[in-house]
Amino acid sequence: MVDEPLSAVEILTAATLGLGLAAAVGFRIFVPLLLVSLAAHFGKIALAADFQWLASTPALVMFGVAALLEAGAYLVPWVDHALDAVAGPAAVVAGTLLMASTLIEMESWLRWTIALVAGGGTAGLLHGTLAGLRLGSSATTGGLANPAFATFETTAATALTLLAIAIPMAACCIAVFLLARAIRGSRRFWRRVRRTEGESN
Repeated sequence: MVDEPLSAVEILTAATLGLGLAAAVGFRIFVPLLLVSLAAHFGKIALAADFQWLASTPALVMFGVAALLEAGAYLVPWVDHALDAVAGPAAVVAGTLLMASTLIEMESWLRWTIALVAGGGTAGLLHGTLAGLRLGSSATTGGLANPAFATFETTAATALTLLAIAIPMAACCIAVFLLARAIRGSRRFWRRVRRTEGESN
């Protein structure tokens, strides 16, 4: 028996789910991986055939421990900045991975291209934006506000992941909004840098 190809609605749902999960990775890397692993383990979401390992018990345990360690480490001022440096590339990898895992029945080259550009790009850009905001928090409060900021990030990652699993389109809309804000903020920052360089010259 040959499986029927996915409908346009199913493809759109898978893509919006992936983008929403990638945006959640921008806040925390392992929380979305843990929740996706949990949802797949109990059959709440479908994953591409070569990503079934995400639903395994070892993966669930590994992501659970990693999520706890990550969330706890980000509560320590100044340690969080060191983590941001490592987590930047990791966010791109995790965003790509989660996006690819949702794109079922798609040519491999197309799946990974979309996953890297949309998933990895979204996760990386949002992570970079949040890392910049954390630096601003440290500069203005001496790091005192960083634990509150870290708690917000963990909560946002959890909420956005759950929303992506339950209502993918809603999570996708939030992801697009966050991306637009991040791009706008990045442009404003670089304009300010160029203006400062011009004044110093």
